[in-house]
Amino acid sequence: MELKIEGLSKTYANGVKALDNVSLTISSGMYGLLGPNGAGKSTLMRTLATLQEPDTGHVTLGSIDVLLQKDEVRKLLGYLPQDFGVYPRVTAQDMLDYLALLKGMTNAAERKAVVEAMLQRCNLWDLRKKALTSFSGGMRQRFGIAQALLGNPQLLIVDEPTAGLDPSERNRFYNLLAEIGENVIVILSTHIVQDVMQLCTNMAIIHQGKVLFSGRPDTAVKGLDGTIWEKVIPKHDMSEYEQRYRVISSKLIAGRPLIHVYSPQDPGDGFVPVTPDLEDVFFSRIGGHA
Repeated sequence: MELKIEGLSKTYANGVKALDNVSLTISSGMYGLLGPNGAGKSTLMRTLATLQEPDTGHVTLGSIDVLLQKDEVRKLLGYLPQDFGVYPRVTAQDMLDYLALLKGMTNAAERKAVVEAMLQRCNLWDLRKKALTSFSGGMRQRFGIAQALLGNPQLLIVDEPTAGLDPSERNRFYNLLAEIGENVIVILSTHIVQDVMQLCTNMAIIHQGKVLFSGRPDTAVKGLDGTIWEKVIPKHDMSEYEQRYRVISSKLIAGRPLIHVYSPQDPGDGFVPVTPDLEDVFFSRIGGHA
């Protein structure tokens, strides 16, 4: 199955253009949608999840028109938004059972088997009798992915899924998403470069509603070979270097900025070449600063 997005645009009432002629083709597997906060990622995710309308554009999932056949899309959709609410006093097992019923699983015995299997798969079995209000951030995310997977979706959308997770929960989530992505379309929307580096075979960079790059992460990184240079500089010289060079990112090392600059030629002045990574791709494309 293939998801095709063509010419999608959306401008809000306050004049913010959240999507600007977005076109993407997404096949089965893990697909990373990378961009800073406010780039338009969540607007795109909500549109694909049939929760809001674009101003213009067309989206198909296989033979289904996503914008016109919303009920058909929802039968194939799993969605984990960035923020989601739950009934706080309900247990994880009872809530999953209720959501499975809403997804059309009317046979009680079959529904019970599916819910128990999902609790096991998402490492929630020992927590199944606990109220959701007592869950940590990582537990809530595991519950979120469990509800999204009910009904064996063919399109799974996860919006900023690892924000706030500790390293162990993050790795567990990576493994689960990688397993799921072998057979279905999984769109991972995030501003965390590491998520895309570790999980996705294809990606897009979106900024200010525009697609700045789409393709394989390794292709994007290879395209920067020989163009990224770094140097540790005095903090008070930062503005001077920003005027003289195309500084794409900086981070403090022992109190002094380590800057990366983009230059097809050796900039001299003590800069040394570095092997580019996806973070360099990200910052060079959006033209921002770390």
